[in-house]
Amino acid sequence: MKTLTRTPATRTEFDNPPVSAHRAARIAGVSYVLIYTLAIFANFMVVEAMVVSDDAAATVANITESIGVFRIGLIAFLVVFLLDVIVSWALHMVFRQVDRDVSLVTAWFRLTYTVFLGAGLVYFFEVLQMLGSADFVAALGAEQVNAQVMMSLNSFETTWLIGLAAFGLHLVLLGSLVGRSGWVPRAMSWLLIAAGVAYVVDTAARGLLSDYESYASLFLAIVAVPSLIGEGWLGLWLLRTKRFSV
Repeated sequence: MKTLTRTPATRTEFDNPPVSAHRAARIAGVSYVLIYTLAIFANFMVVEAMVVSDDAAATVANITESIGVFRIGLIAFLVVFLLDVIVSWALHMVFRQVDRDVSLVTAWFRLTYTVFLGAGLVYFFEVLQMLGSADFVAALGAEQVNAQVMMSLNSFETTWLIGLAAFGLHLVLLGSLVGRSGWVPRAMSWLLIAAGVAYVVDTAARGLLSDYESYASLFLAIVAVPSLIGEGWLGLWLLRTKRFSV
């Protein structure tokens, strides 16, 4: 007696994807706009505005006087950390039909950056704990607390900085996918690649140049201009476009 077996229908990953490229683009676009806004606030209105690189006492005074803003900045970074996981997945869903393997590696690099950002936020929480504990201040004294706060902030910046090198490689690969897709203006591709290279160069320069602070403003401009324009443009494009076929 023959045993009848049922052979399951063969189906590729793209025959019936769990989420359409169009829907993933909307998710990525909304997340990107939120990240764009929150990161600008947290970086420029909190870190850049409050931290004085060579003056621990002034830094602690700035944070203490605007502790509410500092807490909001921490929450903004925390939301960015969570949204970056969503963006990594959503961008892969959008661009995997261009090159599945490259799209996957692109997502991995963004997730690597995200892990470093999350690890860096531990130091932000440490600052709040140190400044919010009267016993800690009484035990160590104001000068020692100031030094500890500055060390935590420097550790946050260093951890985040290492992650930004991975983020730079993410942007380079994403820019290549954008350029190959045929859906997106090629200028966006070059802006993303330029921003990615700038992130990597900036991270390397901080390690190689003993007088990096002398060029800090220049490097900030080199990174910020293509990044703000390219990523902002990408976020808006993801929200508005309906073309996702190669």
